[in-house]
Amino acid sequence: MPRSLPAFARSVLIFGSLVGVSMIAACSSPSSEPASAPPAKASSAPVTGASALPVDEPPGAIACGKATRAVSDASLMNPGVVADITAASGTADAPVADAAQALSAAYTKAVAAHDTDAEPDAVAAVSAAAAELVKICGDSGLETVG
Repeated sequence: MPRSLPAFARSVLIFGSLVGVSMIAACSSPSSEPASAPPAKASSAPVTGASALPVDEPPGAIACGKATRAVSDASLMNPGVVADITAASGTADAPVADAAQALSAAYTKAVAAHDTDAEPDAVAAVSAAAAELVKICGDSGLETVG
């Protein structure tokens, strides 16, 4: 008596078969455009859809959202977190952008101080800079937007 496949394995096989059939159909179907058609012109319309970058409206909302999450998640010292906040602050107004740059500078010093006697103070400076950024975001009404 043959053993039946578990439900998950059957669904993977069925899905894989359907994908393979649809790919073959897509590759073998004739093009609706003639081969001599000129290339489409680039549109001057704004980019929309899933590939569009998020709009930072009001300016600083994205950076503030990222900073607030990083502070509440206690993830500031995780690699890439401060860089992500700093990059997001590129469109922010001066107070938020300046505070994000101060956070970045403090983080750079903390990384350089790793395994030295200065490390605890450097990490505390990152926390202080992040607290200042979150305060500025709160004063601007941006901590709840991002």
